[in-house]
Amino acid sequence: MSVMVSAFEAHRSRTSEKYTTHPPEVLPMFVAEMDVTLAEPVRDALVRAVTDGDTGYVGHGRALPEAFADFAADRWSWRVDPDLVRTTTDVSVAAVETLRRVIGPRERVIVMPPVYPPFRDYVTEAGGTVTEVPLLPPAEGPGDTAATTTAGWRMDLEGVRRAFVDGVRTVLLCNPHNPLGLVHPRDELAALARLAAEHDAVVVSDEIHAPLTHADAAFTPFLDSCPEAAGLGVALTSASKAWNLAGTKCALMVGASDRARAWFDGMPTEVVERTGILGYTASVAAFRAGGPWLASLLGELSANRRTLAERLDEVLPGAVYRQPQASYLAWIDLRATPFGDDPAAVLLDRAQVALSRGLDFGRQGAGHVRLNFGCSAETLDEALRRLSTVR
Repeated sequence: MSVMVSAFEAHRSRTSEKYTTHPPEVLPMFVAEMDVTLAEPVRDALVRAVTDGDTGYVGHGRALPEAFADFAADRWSWRVDPDLVRTTTDVSVAAVETLRRVIGPRERVIVMPPVYPPFRDYVTEAGGTVTEVPLLPPAEGPGDTAATTTAGWRMDLEGVRRAFVDGVRTVLLCNPHNPLGLVHPRDELAALARLAAEHDAVVVSDEIHAPLTHADAAFTPFLDSCPEAAGLGVALTSASKAWNLAGTKCALMVGASDRARAWFDGMPTEVVERTGILGYTASVAAFRAGGPWLASLLGELSANRRTLAERLDEVLPGAVYRQPQASYLAWIDLRATPFGDDPAAVLLDRAQVALSRGLDFGRQGAGHVRLNFGCSAETLDEALRRLSTVR
């Protein structure tokens, strides 16, 4: 059974940013929100909470830490201690508040562009400054085609080492990586952890897209990548991307050491108190009972990413696209087209398809767009039809 709805149907009833930023005739394929129905266990839990009037301040139980720990054990064989899990409003707040505990004023933090645009804002809001260590793109050569996955991208570990030698002591990692959908392999995460251990550095790992890892990749939690990693940082995650719950406001901060416990205990109490009770309720239901719905979703997303691989170059001659290993976001290289550094603006104007600007992800994004294929097959087909008219 499909979990997707058409974008035009969603436009008629939904009031979130995705459906109100542009006029109804524009296909919204930019912000990271899917055109889906709620998973039944999540819907039922939310309806029950609203019916019961359970809409007050969040409580202090262990239901969500335990639900996530069970999900992590089942999904990734990762043993999470529920006592080292805290909640807050969303991963953005989790990132800022964690960075506030681990860096001092004006201290530098490594980010790896092209990367989710708010990463830079997290660093500056926490009082730090950004040091870029860009990801290394895939080597191009014989046998390299646009239909391959994003697995060819790599962290620049030598660049990270140089930054550590220069005094940087914190990494803000995106795992899986947005916008690429890159799932960092275990050996690279372990190498990063050992470098961080050697230089007494900290890694804050945003793992919000992890439940959306596709069948041809294996997600590794940073804190579980090697023995050294457990004491080096914090993982940030949420049910919000996989189950489309961003507006309910709940995220998790996960530690694996006494060091992390001290960071959590040092946060203002309001960091946890601001967790949305409906988000907490929805997240428990998602991690406990949302597996079958998630499996259906991943099947539809996998079909959509293949459709893009099969049709995109014909639709937009010169486009280069590698299938993401995780999530529903396609990073598309349009530098060989006549659309300039900001092709999203051209495609919005000429095709009425709203995509994310590559430049927002860093200077490495010039000539690129990010396309959200978390939509019905019919919606994706319409988007490709529209894009095919642009030359």
